[in-house]
This record gives sequence, structure tokens and C-alpha cells, in this order.
Amino acid sequence: MDFLPDPIRTLLAFVVVLGVLVFFHELGHYLAARWRGIHVERFSVGFGRAIASWTDRVGTEWRIGWLPLGGYVKLHGQEQPEDVPEEVRASWRPGQTFHEKPVRDRAIVVAAGPLANFVLAALMFGALYMTVGQPAATTAVGTVQEGSAAATAGLLPGDRILALDGQAVTRFEEVQRHIQPRAGTPVAVTVERDGTQRTLTATPVPRTTGETTVGILGVGAAPTQFERLNPLSALWAGTVQTVDITKQTLAAVWQMIAGGRGAEDLGGPLRIAQMSGQVAELGIASLVSFMAVLSVNLALINLFPIPVLDGGHLMFYAAEAIRGRPLPPRAQEYGFRAGFALLITLFVFATWNDLSQLGVVRWAAGLFG
Repeated sequence: MDFLPDPIRTLLAFVVVLGVLVFFHELGHYLAARWRGIHVERFSVGFGRAIASWTDRVGTEWRIGWLPLGGYVKLHGQEQPEDVPEEVRASWRPGQTFHEKPVRDRAIVVAAGPLANFVLAALMFGALYMTVGQPAATTAVGTVQEGSAAATAGLLPGDRILALDGQAVTRFEEVQRHIQPRAGTPVAVTVERDGTQRTLTATPVPRTTGETTVGILGVGAAPTQFERLNPLSALWAGTVQTVDITKQTLAAVWQMIAGGRGAEDLGGPLRIAQMSGQVAELGIASLVSFMAVLSVNLALINLFPIPVLDGGHLMFYAAEAIRGRPLPPRAQEYGFRAGFALLITLFVFATWNDLSQLGVVRWAAGLFG
């Protein structure tokens, strides 16, 4: 996409990225509904007026909306009987409505959307490992910044870091995770140089970003080497990578909640669009990897126990399974209202972060003095 102008490339990449992720998410709901004997009335990618639509042989309408900011699957009889007119109830297909299915089947249909995004991420990572190759785990030092903690300690390009404070490391990400929380604290760095091992002492330099202070060693990784894997090994490695991304994302969210990490990292659609254009410029492999990471994030967001999201529905179904009957309608209504308000708040906050990062807030502040 590097032959396209920046705005068009960004918009096109954003539509492709979001469209693929939403399609697979809704496909999970759709396939699970068909499996559990529930008729699907509509499968839509995008909102608003349809720019293309068709109806399949089982009566499901497939459509593409003009606003590519999400999608939905309309399940037959998703409403409660008391919430719809009598003529609507008369048109329901016996045995194929969502509301009459047992709580287990309804939970399966709801959970299948996030599960599909996890599967998509594993498949994308696996496809990359089969074609481009899996990055080989290494802790080789490629560059050492002048005047940095690493340079002061005596680290040189070509050194391979074996252990930090006696803890073995095999990936540069492990080096970063060990160094960042140890700003100003001496760290014993065991390296291999010219076939011999030696231990150096480095004190990470503090660097403050927002309200967070991290330690910086001042080294860069050596150029990454890639190793192509066979299909089974690639699929397993893709699954492991998906699990690892999930753990890292949950850890980052917990740090935000606990106050150990600034909330400025929370982004919304504008930042996703910007990053989609930037990643697309790097090539298809980078774009696929970016989509896989976003797919994991989309799955986790939908699993949060917030009413309106899939996780909120699963929370209600869990309560129904424990109680033996659904929660009272008023309790569900209040829950959905609170969940909707929370989502709107998060959306506004994320959009503010996006505008701040893009410089719009600074520009507006300067414009109005």
C-alpha cells in the first residue's frame, strides 16, 4: 500500500483491519448459533444503510453497512416474548429462537465471538511463522548508546546477555521486563563475549513518561533472524504467541487499574486508524501481525464483565445458571444502562487520548490561546 497517498492508505488499512476482525468475531457467533439450532436473521459487517446485501438459502440476510465501525449478528427470537408485539411472536420459528434455548447454549453462542478472535490471532501468527518465519529468540546486543548505563558498565555490540541478577534470559523482551522496574538499582548482567562469560554491573537510568518511571539500559537488539516452521509447529507457536499477548495485555490493563501505568496508552479508533496506516506502509507481514494483536485485544475487551459486552451477557448467564432463573428484568436493565454509560465514558476518554497524541488538542489550545 506504499504507493497510495497517506490519507487513503490509512483509511483503506483501517477498513481492512477492522472489517476482518469484526467479520471473524461475528462469524464465531453465527457458527455457534447454527450449531445450537438457532436461526440467524441477519449478519452485518458495518452499521447503517446497506451498500450490499443478499439472502442465503436458509433465510439469513448478509449485508455490508456503509459505516465500518463494527458489526452484529441478529439472532432469531433474541428478544423476550413480553418485549415484542404478538404479531412478531407469531412469526417466530418454533425451536429456533434464541431466548428459548437453555442457558448453556446461549452462553456458547455469546462466548464464540471472542473465541473466534483468539483463534484468528493464532492462525495469523501461525501463517506468518510458516511464510516469513518465527523470530529466533536471542539476547544479542546490536547497539550500545553512548553514555548509557550499558556503556558505563562495559557492554559492547556483539555481547549476548545470558542472565540478569542470576536469572537466565533468552529473549530481549525478558531483558526489558527485568530492567524497566529497576531504575537506579544496580543489576548484575552476565554476558558471553568471544566464547567466555563475564558479569558486569549496570545501573538502569530512570526515564519518566507521564506518571511512570522506568529503567533504561541503553542497548538495542541485534537484527532479528527468522526461522520458517512446518504447519503444525507454526500453529502451535502461533497459539503460544496468542497466549503470551493475552497475558501481556491483561498485565498492562491491571497496571492501569492499579495506578502503576499511565492511562494515556489507552487508545481508540483514531489511534487504530493511524497505526493501521503506519503498519501497512511496512508491508503485509507487519499488517497481519498488527491485526493478530488487535484480534486478541478485541477478544479480551468483549470478555470484560461489562453489561452490553459479551462478557456482561456471560456474567448474567452465570447468575442465571446459579439461581436457576434469569435475573429480574429491572436488574438487567440497570446493569445494561451502567455498562453503556461506562463504555461511553471509556470511548470519550480514549478519543481524547487519540486527539492528544495526534496533536489536535495542542493545536486547538494554541488556536484559542
